[in-house]
Amino acid sequence: MKGEDRRPKAEGKPMLDPQFSIQPLAFSLSSRMNAFRIESDLLGTLPIPAAALHGIHTARALENFPLALRPVAPGLAHAYGTVKLACAMTNRALGAWADDAPKADAIERACRELSEGLLDAHIVVDRLQGGAGTSTNMNVNEVLANRALQLLGEPPGTYARVSPLEDINLHQSTNDTYPTALRLAAVVALRELEGHVVALQEAFQAAEKRFAHVVKVGRTQLQDAVLTTLGREMGAYAEAMNRDRWRIYKCEERLRVVNLGGTAIGTGLAAPRQFIFRVTDTLRELTGIGFARAENLVDATQNADVFVEVSGILKAHAVSLLKICGDLRLMASGPEAGLREIRLPARQAGSSIMPGKVNPVIPEAVSQVAMLVMGHDATIAYACASGSLELNPFLPLVAACLLESLELLARADDILCRHCVSGLEADEGRCHEHVLNSTAAATALLPALGYERVCELARMSAEAGRSIRDLALARGWLSAAAFDELITPEAVCRLGTPDLLRPDADHSNRGAKA
Repeated sequence: MKGEDRRPKAEGKPMLDPQFSIQPLAFSLSSRMNAFRIESDLLGTLPIPAAALHGIHTARALENFPLALRPVAPGLAHAYGTVKLACAMTNRALGAWADDAPKADAIERACRELSEGLLDAHIVVDRLQGGAGTSTNMNVNEVLANRALQLLGEPPGTYARVSPLEDINLHQSTNDTYPTALRLAAVVALRELEGHVVALQEAFQAAEKRFAHVVKVGRTQLQDAVLTTLGREMGAYAEAMNRDRWRIYKCEERLRVVNLGGTAIGTGLAAPRQFIFRVTDTLRELTGIGFARAENLVDATQNADVFVEVSGILKAHAVSLLKICGDLRLMASGPEAGLREIRLPARQAGSSIMPGKVNPVIPEAVSQVAMLVMGHDATIAYACASGSLELNPFLPLVAACLLESLELLARADDILCRHCVSGLEADEGRCHEHVLNSTAAATALLPALGYERVCELARMSAEAGRSIRDLALARGWLSAAAFDELITPEAVCRLGTPDLLRPDADHSNRGAKA
């Protein structure tokens, strides 16, 4: 899905899929009646567009849940197709449809089409829905049944031939297939996200090498502190991405434990024992992902804390992004009245009234993604904590937030890498100017001059408006070569101060409070 609203629109009831909607003036009454089929459920009957792949359960969900006005995430629909395929293949191996091979073939092909994204337009229920995901499961069941009927040369709705419940949902429940599909969709999305985090990490590592020679003022509490290099700052961002990459890689393990086969509450009601034992193996073989059946299916059905854990990892990554983007904006601020230590790639004009203004739009956009992901994390935690007894009815909200967070973070990492970090430039002149005029340069002199003399230099610099370097040279406390040596990239990046505690070291220039 690319942001379009695939929900069927309707001017009345029932709500219909747009590609099957009927223009009332174009047909006679009789022809319009023939354009619908009648389907039944325990609440009664509804007319369904004759060619529609969804059925009455989907139609009721469309009427009941006009909330997000967006269908379930495509990744969830694709994962559901794979889960249904694993179930169909397992049922077939256990003897289902043994006397009707064409039917079994059609069901499996329909499942594959859904998993490959070919049936996305027909998965139309709103991503926010009551019923713990039942509407999504039934939308999938109806679409797969009717697509299988098409493949068999039968019209949609001929459920005596292929039934959404008796065939597609055989030995299953929403309560085991929905969370399993969500786990699969999340694993796929996590792997994509990991790739983008790696790319971003490598972009920062490249920037670390490019800027290794650029000495600049390091700041604490936004005040000048000590000297560092721009390369070291970029290297710290790369390390943050490395930690996020590792967390994302590891948290996939939590999602591989599934409750498939547990049916309604994890007891496997209405499912053969062999199906329960084999269906997860089939899913693992289909996906190449190391899925395992939960040892306690009841626990895995009623408790959703794993999604909180995964969301927490995504929040940690969002925190890293928000901090880094804030730093990039600050270092690029100005350009004349700000820090202007770096130049961000110019992406678009920044103002409709201020000529020449270029804003840091990429870090701003990524920051908004990070903030939204943090909000999603809070929502996921509340939804997972709100489960009751044997089931959590709020998994559709968890799915909506978790999968959107994964998608948003992957896109944010991608644009931050391609449109910002890869094109970063250092303003070396500005950085050097800051070094010479900042009290941070005085701090670099501590090993040579001691605390008292450095304090005096800082005071005189503030009062006279002269640089630390000029004053140190004028006082004769340091030579030009000695001063410059203390602010080289090697000196400011050195771990500790060499020879500071050697008994034979010359401390004649040091003050009383070194």
